[in-house]
Amino acid sequence: MKIRVVSSKEEIQSLSENEEIVHLAFRPSNTDIFSLVVKCPGVKALHIPSSYKKTISKSAKMYLEMQGIDLLEGDVWGHRKDINEYSEVSQSVYDRIKDYRNEGLSEEEINEKMVRETRLSPDFIEFLMKQ
Repeated sequence: MKIRVVSSKEEIQSLSENEEIVHLAFRPSNTDIFSLVVKCPGVKALHIPSSYKKTISKSAKMYLEMQGIDLLEGDVWGHRKDINEYSEVSQSVYDRIKDYRNEGLSEEEINEKMVRETRLSPDFIEFLMKQ
């Protein structure tokens, strides 16, 4: 799964309408969130750093919820935007989730193990397990 990394408000206009997950590396305003959803009607999730997630307004959260868009917290570790505008979740993450399911682990146990193994946030792992 590819995550489009957006570093500034100005980049929102350059997004493709086919983006499914967008990581916002800046503190978005309500207007930024609305513009992003209009520009990318198929977006499934917004991924933002935890410090920024705490400052998202209740109205923006409600808007995202009404649109069926998950608000996920976390960082894109080690990503170099100057090299590639996308960060990618490797197939090995999905394979590991599948292996844990085949072992009979609960969703909660899988989430805990995957958070430790991947350094991804619990809500992001939960989102990936729904895919």
